[in-house]
Amino acid sequence: MINITVIDREGEEHQLEAPTDMNMNMMELCKAYELPVKGTCGGMALCSTCHMYIESDHDLPEMSEDEEDMLDQAFFVEDNSRLGCQLKLADEMEGLVVRLAPEDTEE
Repeated sequence: MINITVIDREGEEHQLEAPTDMNMNMMELCKAYELPVKGTCGGMALCSTCHMYIESDHDLPEMSEDEEDMLDQAFFVEDNSRLGCQLKLADEMEGLVVRLAPEDTEE
């Protein structure tokens, strides 16, 4: 188990315990804790409803081309933007801090 901090859209911090032996990703972890992450596409990098900002200085795996393409189309993208569905939980993520990106207001 690792510890991850998720800052929700209201600025509240949530301390989450995350298993690294279940092949889960950040989107699934947030959904398990009932945080407001939709994951509409089911983790296929086909939407941006699990968009989050990496607030800590962690060395994370490189973005896939699919993730980059999706973020190119997303709203509120920053240099530290990632899709939660593309971040598999791993021991190296101990202490990770992420902030949920604002929701797309254009429906």
